[in-house]
Amino acid sequence: MSTVDINKKRNEQMFGCDIEEFKRQVTESFTYRIVGANMVIAGLMSDAQEQIAHGDNEGARQTLNCAKHLLSCVSEGELIGARK
Repeated sequence: MSTVDINKKRNEQMFGCDIEEFKRQVTESFTYRIVGANMVIAGLMSDAQEQIAHGDNEGARQTLNCAKHLLSCVSEGELIGARK
């Protein structure tokens, strides 16, 4: 198995998606362009709450991992947290 395949499988298990593609889609979203990543992250956390309420613990775990990844990108200056 190649390194690319290993990373793809890891991303799928950890995030439920290709996290780089997800991040690209986030940066193109209306919410990110208008208010920044903080609101996207808050939305993901709300989504995780709903997933937990409906018994989708694995989906909630993956959603929270996506939120944590975006938060890390904001902390590193890769994404804008809030637009003024």
